[in-house]
Amino acid sequence: MDLGTTLWTITIIMCACFLWISWRVQGKAGESFSQYAIGGGNFPLYLILFTEFATIMGVGNFVGHAGRGYSMGLPWMSFILGEQGSKILFALLFAGIAGRFTYNTVAEMADDLFVRDKWTRAIAAILACCIMIAWVGGQGKAFGAIFNIATGASPTPIILLFSAVFIVYTALGGIHSVVWTDLFQGVLVLILGTAFYFYAFEPVHWSLAELGSRLTAMGKGELWSFNKVEPMTMVVKFVTATVGVLSAQIYWQRCFAAKSASTARTGLLISGTGALIMVLGTCLVGMVVLTLNPNLKPDDAIPWMLTKYMPMWLSAMVFTLILAAGMSSADSNLNAATVLIVNDLIKPFRPDLDDQALVKLAKGLTVVVGVFACWAALQASTILGLFSKAYAMAGGGLVPLLLVGFLWRERSDEPLQMGRKNCKVTPWGARVGLIAGSVLTQVTALGPNAVLIALVTAVILIVVVSMLTRGAGKDAPQSISN
Repeated sequence: MDLGTTLWTITIIMCACFLWISWRVQGKAGESFSQYAIGGGNFPLYLILFTEFATIMGVGNFVGHAGRGYSMGLPWMSFILGEQGSKILFALLFAGIAGRFTYNTVAEMADDLFVRDKWTRAIAAILACCIMIAWVGGQGKAFGAIFNIATGASPTPIILLFSAVFIVYTALGGIHSVVWTDLFQGVLVLILGTAFYFYAFEPVHWSLAELGSRLTAMGKGELWSFNKVEPMTMVVKFVTATVGVLSAQIYWQRCFAAKSASTARTGLLISGTGALIMVLGTCLVGMVVLTLNPNLKPDDAIPWMLTKYMPMWLSAMVFTLILAAGMSSADSNLNAATVLIVNDLIKPFRPDLDDQALVKLAKGLTVVVGVFACWAALQASTILGLFSKAYAMAGGGLVPLLLVGFLWRERSDEPLQMGRKNCKVTPWGARVGLIAGSVLTQVTALGPNAVLIALVTAVILIVVVSMLTRGAGKDAPQSISN
């Protein structure tokens, strides 16, 4: 059996397993919108740990970051440290707090604790959705690239096929489908990922010194050095990745779904540490591929290694790894985006809708969002290029609001409690900060420091506008919570 037939066989078996799991859990997910969104806030540590790990280790972390390592070398690690290290930062600073609550979304949390304003909640949800949709599209794009190189199939029908599969099983079982398929996928990623890195470094005899020497010998020594990279450029990459992750619904959602604060913190801390180590390894693998073939498109580095360098049995094993990683990341982000739309763009404006109506809406919108993400995948030129704008926009608006909201309290001696507003931010302060922060990240005239300028400006605007509009209106006595 050739590689193409093997890949299709693996794909059919795994997709069938995922659909079976979602069929088994759809009853539990349909009990209420809270069950569909966060599993009622009762998931144990092993489910939280593996759903976090599987979600983090998407196709981008195996294919996209290898491509950037292939084209940019060590300097790209500043982005990786921000993107992956921020999960550890999130675990240490925010996961324990979030784990005490059972909100469905980060936008709902900001609404209930900080502002009590449905328009702020809606804007925050739109920004958070940008990251989720970009990640869903990125997984489909990577699958298309891998199958194209391995089997010669056109990427477009492959993207459509995989999108259809994860749309169906995510729509059926919501977060329950996600965490149980992620348990299976996370175990695969951990085992097969370890084997992949072992074999991938064999060409340089598992020696970083030899990798650096080979790059220098082929005239690519700058990829093994930070000397020609402006420090501020690396800082901007680090900050962009960090704020993007801190504003990502998937991580807040996992914390809200955990049965306790310690479960949320421990699960994200372990999974984030493991992901950081593995993704740094992926960047190095991209550089290994460069020493073997310097004439590839960056995103083709891993697919080329699978099909042209590794033996067929190993290629099939690594393909299984990438398939599991991509599916887990796609379903998690698709579910997160759908929950944001229903919970924060529809529910506050339609308080008459009951739980069953909200679940029905979530299932239908999963299809709509999945189709849109599929379209985005077809339009994007590179995998990580699909993410960068979303990271900057969402982080530039949401992170300043979260930081100011947690720190600028009306009653500093009281702990944060669900259903009790404890923040000096006003609705107008939040709205202006969210919009200004997200827009400024996309203003090219601000140069490479646009994200830093946007973050500082948004913080200042939130505080100043809030001080100027205190007393201009009355906060709602209660948020629209679950």
